[in-house]
Amino acid sequence: MIDSWDPAGAGVLRLPSGRLVRGRGLLRAYPMGPPPTFGLYLLGKPASLTAWESRWVRWPDLWLPSDPADAGRALQEAWERAATDRVELACRGGRGRTGTAMACLAIIDGVPAREAVAYVRENYDRRAVETPWQKRFVARFAAPGGPDLN
Repeated sequence: MIDSWDPAGAGVLRLPSGRLVRGRGLLRAYPMGPPPTFGLYLLGKPASLTAWESRWVRWPDLWLPSDPADAGRALQEAWERAATDRVELACRGGRGRTGTAMACLAIIDGVPAREAVAYVRENYDRRAVETPWQKRFVARFAAPGGPDLN
């Protein structure tokens, strides 16, 4: 089994189930500690190659995923892998897209959609989820007609 993230580590969010995920901004210095075993990169252009397994979701800065259904599947995969892997979610700044994705992971993990943004702001970054449309994406994530998680 792989050692998990340090719960007190920079950018680490503990979901209600106990799963740990790390969020970070790619423009910031690389955090101390072990590398992820899986990374989900939320960027307008494909992510650079990493030494670990990764997945890219086309998600322009300050906007929403270009393909919400693909983003939903990627987030479901990240949540599933967080049970046994060190999962990292990252965008350039580590707040808007990363915070939005973490709020969606919180919903998958059982946090009510109306509480997910507040949960991530309290437990990850107080400025997470930057735009009104990112908040709306989170609110609609688990609703009928939201991103297809299958």
